[in-house]
Amino acid sequence: MSLGTAEEESKEEIHIPADINWEMLDKSKFFILGAGLFSGVSAALYPAVVLKTRQQVGRYSQRSCSLTTAMCIVRSEGFRALYRGFGTSLTGTIPARALYMTALEVTKSSVGATTLGLGFAEPTAAAIANAAAGVSAAIAAQLVWTPVDVVSQRLMVQNSRGNLSKMRYANGVDGFKQIIKSDGLRGLYRGFGISILTYAPSNAVWWASYSVAQRLIWGGIGCYFCKRDDPSGGDEVTTTYRPDSKAVMVVQGVSAALAGGASALITMPLDTIKTRLQVLDSEENGRSRGPTVAQTVRNLVREGGWTACYRGLGPRCASMSMSATTMITTYEFLKRLSAKSQEGVT
Repeated sequence: MSLGTAEEESKEEIHIPADINWEMLDKSKFFILGAGLFSGVSAALYPAVVLKTRQQVGRYSQRSCSLTTAMCIVRSEGFRALYRGFGTSLTGTIPARALYMTALEVTKSSVGATTLGLGFAEPTAAAIANAAAGVSAAIAAQLVWTPVDVVSQRLMVQNSRGNLSKMRYANGVDGFKQIIKSDGLRGLYRGFGISILTYAPSNAVWWASYSVAQRLIWGGIGCYFCKRDDPSGGDEVTTTYRPDSKAVMVVQGVSAALAGGASALITMPLDTIKTRLQVLDSEENGRSRGPTVAQTVRNLVREGGWTACYRGLGPRCASMSMSATTMITTYEFLKRLSAKSQEGVT
């Protein structure tokens, strides 16, 4: 589905590169290049994830800004602390991202074709297909990502000032072993349900918002060029605008940032609860057990009121907006590199 033409009543036509669907991709190139590109993006954004997790789990002041938290971490634990758990996270990112991209593209293609066949308008069909693709991609990725998330987040917060957990792991492998030994396989999937409740709607909101934001921005650009070329406001002038690759990338980046901010704000309380469920333990009958959702919410409210559910919002919004911008531009670039044929793709 392409955003190739603006609305007819505005008399402007915007010819942007055609969308590349699942059938048009060289799968080997898509996954190999994707692993390298997204590993680099993950490395650049990882410190923001560490800051967000530290603020959600520790007893940090509500007024403590991300920069202050980062400076405290570096001063007391060294710069490497901002990348604690990164090896474990990266190991899981590659298969999780492969599952995510596969589910995303397959669902988007199939749902898009179905909705168009049912008679939906192309913009509506695109929004529905993107939302459905976001949900299926999130569910598929969490099968791999939840265990990795549990271990990497525990590595992020151990030895930190204000950490509420007593867990100590030598590395990611040791973390997996200790969790399985104490809690079994269920320990690695702690928070899986709420992860789905967090990431499924988050992805649905993000991909649908991204689709809508792109159309609004391209529509605004088309109106601008139409008015510029026809100051009198006449209805008979048709303006054709062919954006170059840089303009397309800017629109994609801005759309992604807007969608990322909206998604982060909406799902922040669920993300805070999920993180604390996965990281913190409670003592019961002399052994560590994971707290329930109700206990986690009560603890958060007792620590800082309902606003504690938004602890770490700054780093999360920044992380999701930056991640969304870099990920989507990287993703679109990856699809063009991996297309079987460049015919019709400019």
